[in-house]
Order: sequence, then structure tokens, then C-alpha cells
Amino acid sequence: MEHQLLTVSSSPHIIGKDTTVRRMRDVLIALMPAFLFGVYFYGIPGLLTIVLAVVSAVFAEALYQKVMGKKVTVYDFSAIITGLLLAFNIPPSVPFWIPILGSFFAIIVVKQLFGGLGANFINPALAARAFLLASFPVHMTNWTFGPDSIASPTAVDGVATATYLAILRTIPEFTPGQSDFMAVLFGKVGGSIGEVSAAALIAGGIYLLARRVINWRIPVFYIASFAVFAFIFWRNGFFAASPESIMFELLNGGLMLGAFFMATDYATSPITPKGKIIMGIGCGFLAVMIRFYSGYPEGVCYSILIMNIFVPLIDKYTRPRVYGRRIKA
Repeated sequence: MEHQLLTVSSSPHIIGKDTTVRRMRDVLIALMPAFLFGVYFYGIPGLLTIVLAVVSAVFAEALYQKVMGKKVTVYDFSAIITGLLLAFNIPPSVPFWIPILGSFFAIIVVKQLFGGLGANFINPALAARAFLLASFPVHMTNWTFGPDSIASPTAVDGVATATYLAILRTIPEFTPGQSDFMAVLFGKVGGSIGEVSAAALIAGGIYLLARRVINWRIPVFYIASFAVFAFIFWRNGFFAASPESIMFELLNGGLMLGAFFMATDYATSPITPKGKIIMGIGCGFLAVMIRFYSGYPEGVCYSILIMNIFVPLIDKYTRPRVYGRRIKA
């Protein structure tokens, strides 16, 4: 009697059609509306910043992997996305060496030194932004306006800062009008390249949700918890915010970019459903606290980085109980 040899292997035994390249390509497609808005409103400086960040990120990854004798993986689009997200988090008017330095820091220090794609414990683009902001605060807060910008430095008397968040911080009683909402929705504001249009970022986020590239829990609970905590801890006093003011806060700054494209990063976000909810709520709370009560008018970057650190702990205490496990008396 002949015996048939069976191959024993570990799970998973069901292989889906999704690949890293396919997912990264979807993220790139989702970022295209914000990219087009950024280039349109910031012109050549915005395009140059994006190109420098992306090319530097790809070069840094290929160089490191080549020097270390590893397989070069720049064709999976992950380095391109890191460079693009970094460019979206810096002003378009920075010196040319800022996006280059930031991309090298993001790819080599934050990503590759920790093991490469999927092994980093914090978001590379946000970590690079925090590094650049701490090292070069003047360059990183030198906001530039696109043509016909509504939120110009003279939009509010006595305010010399560029962004609406700075205006809200200096003049808490500022009430946004219809033109202000149109400005933040369609790009006529100063700020980082990725803050140029909330509508473009929301459209990209909806695309990622429809393609099931990201889970809905993190962005939905991030945005919803931000709105709730903003209402509770408003700048002028507890429970003093109007619905219009809260909506204006949601559309301003990097909240939509962070909620849809950065807090949902596979490597730095929880894997359990409950963990994703905790991640979203934690990010929303921290973003409000930093934006309202710190010396920095934006809190999205640091809220996500702080929650990234707690992801292993969140996964540990939210993992489902193993089937058949005996419960101690």
C-alpha cells in the first residue's frame, strides 16, 4: 500500500488576492486629489517639495538596502507613499534640503533600522515631521498662501500668522463664515501642502474605505471623538462651542489627512476591532488637548505618534480570548 506524503505548514492556508503593491497603489490613488489641489494652489514650490521628498525617500530606501545587502523593495510603492505623506506635512516654501533630510530620516532611521516595511513602531512620515519641526521650527512654520487665498495674513486684523488654526488660537471668538468654510474645503488656505483641501482628503478617505484598504473604526472614531472632546473642552470654556465652530475645527489642519492616511497605517495601528476604536478615541482626545491647550496650534501629528507607542499594549489587552481556553476560578 502506497503512502501519500502530506505537507504540513503553518497558517494561513487561505491566500487572498490582496498584495502590498495593490494596497499601496490604492493609497497613491487616494492621495491624488490632494496632490492635484496642492500643486494647483502652491504651484512650482509645492510640486518641487513633493518631488524632492518622494525621490529622496525612494533613493534612501534603495541605497540602504543595497549597502546592507538586502533585497531592494522600492517597487512596492511604500517609499513613494512615505515621501508623499511627508511632503503633505511640510510647508511648500521650505528650503530644498528640508524634504530631502526628512525623507532620509523617515526611511532609514524610522523604517529600515527597525526592520523595514511593517516593522516600524511609529509612522515614518509623522516621525520625520516631528524631527524637522523640532530641529527647524522657523522653516517648518513659514506658511505660504496659494493664489487668491482667503485666509491671508490680513484676513483678521492684528493677526500676522498664516493658518486658521493660529487665528482661532489668537482670537478664540472668531466665527467662521461661508467663505471660510469654502476656503478650507477647496484649498484657499495657508498651511502644509496636505492641508490644502479637506474635500480632497475626504474623497481619498472614502475611496480607501470603499476599497477596504483601511478599516472604518479608526477614522470614524478619531473624527467623532475629536468633535465630542472639542465641544467639551472648547477654547472659550467647557461646552461653549457651536456646531459651526466644531465643524471648522474638523476641516482645518491635518485632521483629515491624519485620520484617513496616517492613523490607519497597518504597521503602527492596532489589529483588533476594539483596539482600533481605542486608537481613534485616544487620537481624538490628544489632538484636542494639544491643539487647545499646548503651545502648538496643531495636535494631529503628536496625537498619532503618542498612540503609536501604545499600540502593542492596546493589542495585548484587546485580543480576543482563545477558543476553548480554560477560565480560572
